[in-house]
Amino acid sequence: MISMAGKAVRRWWALFALPTFAAFVIGFVVPFVMGVYLSFCRFSTVTDARFVGVSNYADAVSDPEFWHALVYTVLFTVVTTVVVNVLAFAVAYMLTKRFRSTNVFRSVFFMPNLIGGIILGYIWLLLLNGVLAHWGRSITYSGVYGFWGMVLLYCWQQIGYMMIIYISGLQALPGDVLEAAAVDGASSRQTLFRVTIPLMMPSITVCSFLTVTGGFKMFDQNLALTNGAPSNSSELLALNIYRTFYGRAGFEGVGQAKAVVFFLIVAVIAVIQNRLTTSREVSA
Repeated sequence: MISMAGKAVRRWWALFALPTFAAFVIGFVVPFVMGVYLSFCRFSTVTDARFVGVSNYADAVSDPEFWHALVYTVLFTVVTTVVVNVLAFAVAYMLTKRFRSTNVFRSVFFMPNLIGGIILGYIWLLLLNGVLAHWGRSITYSGVYGFWGMVLLYCWQQIGYMMIIYISGLQALPGDVLEAAAVDGASSRQTLFRVTIPLMMPSITVCSFLTVTGGFKMFDQNLALTNGAPSNSSELLALNIYRTFYGRAGFEGVGQAKAVVFFLIVAVIAVIQNRLTTSREVSA
């Protein structure tokens, strides 16, 4: 039997959904469609756009800095995805064991995620330059220094957030399965790799998706830590698009074309990654 509240929701569901739907259309659909259209235009503002076909895309793919930033971003994303997920799972696994001050350690690991990316970038800029100063170097001395500096910063910020997701997954594991593994004589190593990790694949799917997309989209930490120096060799793709759009007059359309290409690359990679990890999920 349907309650009065249920009947009201069924009758007026469109009215309840309208505010959220309107916000989604205004805040996402309209800007996205306009962005795709502007990628085929030459413009300085959205009111003086002039259609130029695919010339913006031709200029984008012929820019060597764009390809350098793309390769640099892919390498950065691969390294950070592996490091963040391995360390976050290891920390979560340790912090689900019974010992004193577990909640304190969880809070400490999670705290870096609460700090803004720009602030973190400047903090780590001071720290890394202080260390490198002993060798007469700085974080902007080469793209290699910038790369590993950003890896260190990003991993330090994200491990605590992914740790929380892994802890939730570990706490939701069925106890009877783990007890059955112990009764069958499985060692802790065998239980971890043959029982725990396969059952944790839903959490691994979520965390790997977040780290992959986050690595590709990283901008503010890159801006604050290296600003692309030296000579744009430590420039990630988001910063390259920003510089093209705002730093070169008349190249707004090229920057918008790069943004569309960037969206397609991230979407394809995220879908592939999600399918690969989802296919390995097992039911308890």
